[in-house]
Amino acid sequence: MRGKITIRSVNALTATDGKESTLRDVALSGFEVRARAGGAKVYAIRYRAGSGRMAPVKRFTIGKHGDPWTPDEARQQARKLLADVARGQDPALAKAASKRSPTVAKLSRRYLAEHVAVKLKSSTAEEYCRLLARCVLPDIGNRSVHAITRSDMARLHHNHRATPAEANQLLLICSAMFNFAERFGLRPDGSNPCRHVERFPTRRHERFLSAEELSRLGTALSAYTGSAFASAAIKLLVFTGARLGEILGLQWHWIDFYRSEARLPDSKTGAKTLHLPPPALAVLAELPRIEGNPHVIVGAIPGKSLGDLERPWRAIRKAAGLDDVRLHDLRHSFASAAVASGMGLPIVGAVLGHARAATTERYAHLASDPVKAAAAVVASRLAAAMASTDAAIAPLGRSQKAQ
Repeated sequence: MRGKITIRSVNALTATDGKESTLRDVALSGFEVRARAGGAKVYAIRYRAGSGRMAPVKRFTIGKHGDPWTPDEARQQARKLLADVARGQDPALAKAASKRSPTVAKLSRRYLAEHVAVKLKSSTAEEYCRLLARCVLPDIGNRSVHAITRSDMARLHHNHRATPAEANQLLLICSAMFNFAERFGLRPDGSNPCRHVERFPTRRHERFLSAEELSRLGTALSAYTGSAFASAAIKLLVFTGARLGEILGLQWHWIDFYRSEARLPDSKTGAKTLHLPPPALAVLAELPRIEGNPHVIVGAIPGKSLGDLERPWRAIRKAAGLDDVRLHDLRHSFASAAVASGMGLPIVGAVLGHARAATTERYAHLASDPVKAAAAVVASRLAAAMASTDAAIAPLGRSQKAQ
């Protein structure tokens, strides 16, 4: 039976003699509604899955009338589905694939086991596990991987807007996870739902200690009565520009005192040589070696390194009046001092262990200080010469006679 699918025609449609009745829409070819023997009415589309008359005819169910579909809503959905068919897609095949698709929770377990644990550092793996467990799985963990859309990821990202850096990080992790799903055929190629989800703008935190602030920090460290290992760790951060994990994980047998360096077997950027200038060597010379513990910065647990430097750091920075300074800012301060002293960016990057030159270039603006100082020296000489006689000017350029 053919006719216009409206609320009146749908209400009038009934099954005949216990058999299903179908009303095919005259306004949109392929759109239909069926009245089943049990009384339910279902909207659907009929289409050929492929080109040519030999392509099989398929039926794809949109949903039940009134639960929640209306004729107009069902027609709009039918129009979208038929447009997908015209582009070569098969809604029935996609629906079947979606039913076979694992949940996001199951995908995350596979992703963590087969990719993250194998190819990323343990500290990175821990962060991935934390963000997935706390931010992603409670929201979409029970959903099918195939069913996740861009709007789902945009909403998830927006829900964590209070912590924009973390929201951007979890979006990055999810994007990598869905790329992993595509490689194993769990989603169609190029269907990553994180694509085109706009990241939140974040403000880069750059805090450099002045000479006066460093003096206050030195005084606070001298007066600190807590762990000598904690105090030494902070001094080593200042004198080497190392990352926190590199200092806390430092072991005595990695250190070559003759060459003034420590050969770290692993760091954020892989194996690294940590250079130990004289002030750092002096700090190491004052530290006792604890029998049975290979670590330089020893913690309370036998055989282990100090696990947390934040608590002693908060006490020390409070005594120094540096409440806004993070431990990582000590690394920034080392870099800023190096650049401001005239050291080239490639050398600074090598000392800090940067894998990419772009990471070091963030400090490029600080290199203007020695340039300004040089310009001031030249200008002072010129000003002094201008205030004197012609004879004083001659050595700065060509003589009057030569001109």
